[in-house]
Amino acid sequence: MIYIAGTIPIEGAPLLHDRPILKNNVLTLRDLKIPCTMGTAALVTSCIVTCDYLGLERTYWITAGDIGNGDGSRLIYNYLTQKVRENSPTILCLHYILPIISLMRNLVEAIERSKKRPLLIADAGAIYAAKSAGLASKFDIFTPDAGEMAFLADPKATHPAYAAPYLMRADTISTEIPKLIEQAYRYGNAAKILLVKNPIDYISKEGQIITTISEPNVPTLEPIGGTGDIIAGAIAGLASAGYEPLIAVVIAAKTNRMAGKFAKPSPATKVGEIIAQYPEIYRQYLEEWRKELIELA
Repeated sequence: MIYIAGTIPIEGAPLLHDRPILKNNVLTLRDLKIPCTMGTAALVTSCIVTCDYLGLERTYWITAGDIGNGDGSRLIYNYLTQKVRENSPTILCLHYILPIISLMRNLVEAIERSKKRPLLIADAGAIYAAKSAGLASKFDIFTPDAGEMAFLADPKATHPAYAAPYLMRADTISTEIPKLIEQAYRYGNAAKILLVKNPIDYISKEGQIITTISEPNVPTLEPIGGTGDIIAGAIAGLASAGYEPLIAVVIAAKTNRMAGKFAKPSPATKVGEIIAQYPEIYRQYLEEWRKELIELA
């Protein structure tokens, strides 16, 4: 069972937890309709599309409205802390959630006490929360962008906005990714596997850079909201199908780039149009990539 947890920017939306229905790029969760535009909704959509292709059960989504005051995030943390041991998800993917340190620690403690520990994936706000709580090394997979990678590399920063300026220089940050990865592991601020989303994607495991991915290069993906979020959803779906985590990460990164090429995007393209390419990418390349990457397991 895949659990995806993350807030939505809808003020007052209650805590909802169920398997969403996807139709015409709109997610229906109970009585709430949420368009697949970006954020956690985009991540959930990519996971659903991946699971449908692989013949897996639908993703279970835990969400609540949060516009920055933390109310929805608290509801999600508390629900997961109470239910994770009882429901035993195999994958837990945390996304947009405020970094409330005490609640993140409570959640990870509950996970550690579970009979069967889920694969722990974090993206976006969940990365901030895990690092700020000193729990990054408890996670299996982080999917940061270059700015978030600089935050992980700074042992003192509690938020990317406070990362050391020399780590965040726009003219050098992309070329400094290997150094930032090394620093993040040195200070215990990295998950076991990192996928650093960048013009050149870097995949590392336990501090060692395993591979990089640079093709196809589709610059027009950059201004499209949600194209980074959807990678974590694909990782969750592939891992749930039994792909080794490292292989799932590499395939998800390759899939996203290839989907961008297939979609021929413009700045007006919506992220749902990118996700719509996933089934054809999987049909053409999934087995080929799996065979090529089997040695990484």
